[in-house]
Order: sequence, then structure tokens, then C-alpha cells
Amino acid sequence: MTITLTQELVEEKYRRYHKRINDALAGCFSADKPETLYAPARYIIEGKGKRIRPFLTLLASESVCGSSENALNAALAVEILHNFTLMHDDIMDAADLRHGRPAVHKQWNTNVAILSGDMMIAYAYELALQSKTERHRELIHILNHANITICEGQALDMELELKKNATISDYLDMIAKKTGRLISAALEAGGVAGNGTQEQLNALVTFGEKIGRAFQIQDDFLDIMAEDGKSGKIPGGDVINGKKTYLLLRSIELTSASDKELLQSVIDNNGIGADRVVEVKEIYERCGVLDEARAMINRDTEDALAALESLPYAEGREYLNGFAGILMKRDF
Repeated sequence: MTITLTQELVEEKYRRYHKRINDALAGCFSADKPETLYAPARYIIEGKGKRIRPFLTLLASESVCGSSENALNAALAVEILHNFTLMHDDIMDAADLRHGRPAVHKQWNTNVAILSGDMMIAYAYELALQSKTERHRELIHILNHANITICEGQALDMELELKKNATISDYLDMIAKKTGRLISAALEAGGVAGNGTQEQLNALVTFGEKIGRAFQIQDDFLDIMAEDGKSGKIPGGDVINGKKTYLLLRSIELTSASDKELLQSVIDNNGIGADRVVEVKEIYERCGVLDEARAMINRDTEDALAALESLPYAEGREYLNGFAGILMKRDF
């Protein structure tokens, strides 16, 4: 059975589920004391999060059993785990803001942010254990594996910052662990909550891995190719800040002589002046990395959507398909 959904229908469901998730999150961390333990957790989940991961959890459940009623606690667990990682990432990155507000460690202090984040991990596991399923062990394993993998990704990211000879393989491994695993875990958890088969869980994980990588590489692409302000960033911000991206690392492999020298200087000098971004963009255009990136984005997106074809419930499957289309429908 095939169902065709308009973008408007997918967006309308996302808005409804966004409210459903936020309403449920509002009931979390209701204890008053200690104030410095629970207030920071409430503070970060009250931020302007997009709730993409818990939305995927609910859709994954619907794609394997037709309902997301038993998946809400798993979705909340995923979102709380995600926010714990943000809280601790902000400390490590010395970031002052999160969602336009002071980061938790700036609103309180570093010790408060560390402790409250630690509590959020346990809270996420407790929510998973309260899910309406007999497969609690699998849910806990998914969250544990995701947590460990995210920590590995963060460690790789810190190591990558110091490497002068980083490779594409280094970068892809890092993004798969740091950002990709929680996306695939969100989908896998939804499949377990919906009592999906192992084959169905594998399909959901593949979808998450492929769409997660496509989204990250597209983000790298848009950083330098989007019109001023359109991507929400300063064009070329990654180059200015010396960030190692797919475009930069692959271009170093594809170039030689003065082009390679300029690109390597972005890494060696931890960035480049904004006035030279146009030169880097021209190198990207000449060496063919932009075409390679487009091809990889398209290939990963097609592979992600193909993985959904084996899922049994057409409506849930097509909402996943449609939401993936919205995520990837950003201007080049």
C-alpha cells in the first residue's frame, strides 16, 4: 500500500507532535529540591529545541505497528539524553549560549551543569524502563550504546581539532558517532517500543545512519554555498574558524600546489580571514569537491529512503519519508 503525503500534512503532524512532546517534557523534573539539580534540567528542556529525535522515535513506532502510544516515554528518554549531551558539550566548548539563552553553566555554574547533566542520564533510563513494553532490556541497551558512542564521538572531535593531518575517514567516523548514532538510536528505540522485528530495526537504523550523514555533509555544504543569512550562519564560517569539514579535508586530497597550500593553512592557522573565503570557495568549485558532496548527499538520501520500503505500516513509513524530505530540502 502506497500513501502520498504533502509537505503540508507532514509539517502539520510535526507541529502536533512537537506540542505533544513538549507537553510531556513539561512533566519531567518536577521535584523542587535540590533546586540546583532539577531547575537546570527544566531550564534546558524548556529551550527552543526542534524535537527532531523524539519525533523520529514516534514515527518509527508508527511505521512498525501503526501506533506511537507506547513509544512516548522512549521518545522522552531520547530527548533528555540529547539535552544532557548539549549541557556537557556547552561546558567543553565554552559556549555562552544555547537556543538564544545563557547555557546552563553560565546561568548557574560548571559544577551545577555537570551534576544536573549526570542526573538527566539516569532520568532518561528511568523513563525507558517505564515504557509500555516488555522489551526494556533492549531499550536500555540502545540508550547505553548511544551514550557511549556519543562520548567516543566527542573524544574524536577533540582529537580531530588537534590533528594537522586529519583524513576524511577521521571526519566521517567522528560525525557518525557524535551526531549520527543518536539519530539512529532514536529510530531504533521507536521500533523496539512498537515491537518491531530485528529486520525492521535494522532498516530504521540504516535510515537514521544514512539521513544523519547526508544532513551533516549538507550542513558543511551550505556553510559556504548558501546565500548570506539563508543557512542561519555567516557564509564560510567553518573556514573562518578553521573547522575540519568534509569539503575542506576532501579538497586537500584533491588539490596540489598553491591550492593545497592555502587549504592546509586553514588547518595550520586555525582559520582564515573572512576576505579569503571566496578563494577557498573557488578552489572547492575547481577541484570538484562540491559535485562529490552533492552526489554523496543524494546517494545517502536515496539509500535512507530505500531502507524504509520494508517497513509494514504505510502511513508511518511515508511520514518518515516526508520528514526526511523536509530535513534535506534546504537551499544549495
